[in-house]
Amino acid sequence: MSGAGSDVGGGTTHPHVRPFAPGDGAPLVAAWARSVPYDPVTRERFRRHVLLDPNFDPAGLRVAVRDGEVVGAAYGVRRRVAVGGDGLEPEQGWIPFFFVDPAVRRAGLGRRLLTGVLDWLAGHGRTRVDFASYTPHYFLPGLDRDAYPEAARLLTGLGFAPRLEAVAMDRGLVGYRMPEAVRQRAAALAAEGYRFGTPRDDDLVGLLRLAEAEFGPDWPQTIRHALDTGAPLDRIVSAHDPAGEAVGWAMHGAYEGLAERFGPFGVRADQRGTGLGKVLLHLTLERMRAADAHGAWFLWTGEGSPAGHLYRSAGFATTRRFQVLRREVRP
Repeated sequence: MSGAGSDVGGGTTHPHVRPFAPGDGAPLVAAWARSVPYDPVTRERFRRHVLLDPNFDPAGLRVAVRDGEVVGAAYGVRRRVAVGGDGLEPEQGWIPFFFVDPAVRRAGLGRRLLTGVLDWLAGHGRTRVDFASYTPHYFLPGLDRDAYPEAARLLTGLGFAPRLEAVAMDRGLVGYRMPEAVRQRAAALAAEGYRFGTPRDDDLVGLLRLAEAEFGPDWPQTIRHALDTGAPLDRIVSAHDPAGEAVGWAMHGAYEGLAERFGPFGVRADQRGTGLGKVLLHLTLERMRAADAHGAWFLWTGEGSPAGHLYRSAGFATTRRFQVLRREVRP
């Protein structure tokens, strides 16, 4: 952690790059706001997503300092604690974020920071690195090329290539009213024996099992964390089939307690195409509006996916586009 001395009071014009050290947090967040104007973070979010992450290793967070001031950073992480089961993903690494202060750009600092992180990840056997989709502690699902064209050029030059595209979507809820066709479909499903509503405590067992079986370990972890940290059960609308099996759910306020953030949301594969997802989506939007939410938004879906079509039919519009980027090096 040593090595900052040459930058403190030394008057150097060349930033010094070193691992994260105590005292860096607040100035790093301030430098982030100057450098990433569309997506600043609070100290609380930085603490939650980075410092309290069980996979955080200070050696993977490279900090650039000039004359005692933080002017850049790049963060690499690899799993030492699995999200669920034995999923340590030993070949996989992530770079959730990097930035360079505008005052020191075009001097190669961004490349130095990223190269240092990539070398560190390679030293831990990581041959595949994704930007920036590290679950569950991601800030953004990928790179917004429109907002950050310089970052796009730098990452491309370092061998990162698009893996998939994700879109963020929003819709206003002022004046929201559940469509009559959706209300009728909900009634028809109820007549067949389906049950919709706030899950009972005992229902959570099946709901969490469904979330993990259909969508992987990070969604049940998200649901558990939301409830453990005080989210009320009525932020979840669950669906059970006539046999009493959990077949879907939708919720809001699961991520960082943000009541207007929709999701996660899922329906069992064999129940898709029945209108169940549309009913769950609108029941949740109705609850959000009843709680005085003025809007609903989420960060990540495939625009051309069935979910993307469902959201658009419910009045959501694309607000941002992200590319999940990947760099692979053959051993």
